[in-house]
Amino acid sequence: MTTLDPTDRRILRALDDDSRAPVLLLAQRLGLARGTVQARLERMGRADVLRAHSVRVEPRPLGFNLRAFVTAEVDQETFDQTIEALAGIREVIECSAIAGADDIICQVVARDADDLYSVGQQILRCAGIRRTSTSIVLRQLMPYRTAQLLAD
Repeated sequence: MTTLDPTDRRILRALDDDSRAPVLLLAQRLGLARGTVQARLERMGRADVLRAHSVRVEPRPLGFNLRAFVTAEVDQETFDQTIEALAGIREVIECSAIAGADDIICQVVARDADDLYSVGQQILRCAGIRRTSTSIVLRQLMPYRTAQLLAD
């Protein structure tokens, strides 16, 4: 586990405000040496504090106007094959193992209700899926956020 000091937290808060800020600009804004900011970002990247570099594309502009969470009970003997099959469904954008009555929860996107039905059927056809339950997202009330975790 990585321990973040106050300087690490300042850098992360600055990145949360402007994730595309170059290292030099971050250093200037924070009153730190460029090398300090660069070294700390590299260290935090190696320690998995920062997510891997990627472009986060919102599904809605791509025509996927509906979002849902699908929970499923999975046959434990075929668990790995089930996850591999789910990874082959493009509309499954996230999948996590959970505790409770179900084994996994998948976040899925769809173009409309008919498309969501089709995605649900694809999920049901995956080897090892015993049953599913789908909850449609009506409105996002709070976006994914972590800045509040950086408070000292």
